[in-house]
Amino acid sequence: MRAVTTLSVVVLASAGIGHSVMAGLDADIARVDPFKDMKNRPAAGHGMNVLLVGTDGRDKITERERRKFRLGGAPCHCTDTIMIVHISADRERATVVSLPRDSYAEVPARVDETTHRPYPAHPIKLNAAYAEGGPQLTVRTVEDMTHLKIDHYLEVDFITFMRTVDVLGGVQVCTAVPMKDSYTGLNLSPGTHTLGGGQALQYVRARHVDAASDLGRMKRQQRFLAALIERATSSGVLLNPIRFRDVTRAVLGSVRADTGFGTDELLDLGRAMRNFSPSSSEFTTVPIGQLAYPVKGIGSTLKWDPAGADRLFRSLRDDKPLAPPAPARPPAAAPKPQGPPPATVEVAPATIRVQVENGTTTAGMARRMDAALAATGFATNHRPVTAAHRDVKRTVVSFDPRWDRSARSLAAALPGSELRAVPGLGPVLRVTVGTDFKGAVRKVRVDEPAPQGETAVIKGDEKVC
Repeated sequence: MRAVTTLSVVVLASAGIGHSVMAGLDADIARVDPFKDMKNRPAAGHGMNVLLVGTDGRDKITERERRKFRLGGAPCHCTDTIMIVHISADRERATVVSLPRDSYAEVPARVDETTHRPYPAHPIKLNAAYAEGGPQLTVRTVEDMTHLKIDHYLEVDFITFMRTVDVLGGVQVCTAVPMKDSYTGLNLSPGTHTLGGGQALQYVRARHVDAASDLGRMKRQQRFLAALIERATSSGVLLNPIRFRDVTRAVLGSVRADTGFGTDELLDLGRAMRNFSPSSSEFTTVPIGQLAYPVKGIGSTLKWDPAGADRLFRSLRDDKPLAPPAPARPPAAAPKPQGPPPATVEVAPATIRVQVENGTTTAGMARRMDAALAATGFATNHRPVTAAHRDVKRTVVSFDPRWDRSARSLAAALPGSELRAVPGLGPVLRVTVGTDFKGAVRKVRVDEPAPQGETAVIKGDEKVC
């Protein structure tokens, strides 16, 4: 997931400042040759394909940072994020495709360069290819799976990610529901937040904030990358030679790249992308055909949908956008809708049963909340009651931990509310109205997955707060 920051190098080069600022930066990049002796590679398509790999390297992180951002343990020197970034031939569009780390893969037969021991082709989880054969086996495996020729390879670790976000002054993200992950320490209330490097790392690493696990994490990584691009292109860093140099140094200081990806390539690409913005980017995940595909000796994997994946990567080879073109602008501007857009939730509100109680001394508050939730689609019982305590300031959503997804969906309709787990409460969620309730709730809609074999595509400007 740290690999997402490497795309900012391309964006930052768009200032066209030139070698006067970039001088010496090439020497800071550690080099690797992932294409050495590779044969029978896919035919080149149109545009450029960059394989971005995030590793868990944490050797340069301070002990204080390890404790604060829960980065303990020994680094595994493995990959937990793999993305393909396709830059269109006209340099006006970037397509980011996330490849789940638990994807079922078959690594090709090879001979170990050090021991000269032959290894036959065998099944594996995609993220294990790096641990087994380094960047070269990772590239070979991805090319075999996608039939897409990889032009460049970039590898980033924890420290690069954190320093890049910090030197940009933080990146803004938003959430309609509380996000709390005890594993990474992430703890965000509903609303908009500007994250520094450490918090940003918690945000993109979190896998336990919802039931979507790794697939949900990839969506957050894509959302963060879009926000990072927006920050880089709107903060003035591209027009400030000193800040431009500081950011590129922060990114390139811990990067490993193929020998062909240097300063000249960065500058040439950057000059062609002066007008790059979040709306120029699109994000998707390779279509999944089976979520829990068991493999003996490996465990549960994600099996790609072959037809859907083939369509996706054929579009990249042909340099075609994945998202449909924007509809033509109507002759007269339509009035803007009132209020915030509907919040995306996991569970349909019609299936969420709710009991409302008044936690204030103002008569009728529970009745107003019950009516507002019902109008939004929630299955209230239309029998509001009085709470045991009448001094509640912040509205509380109480829930049985077994119905946590329903609780998060209900909380999305009540921005600023507090989620409170009550074991044994049962399937009916309880809303205790506080004095913060102003009489309205936010509309919600279910986040429906794309049909099997299809891939949901989101434009970058749709992911920015």
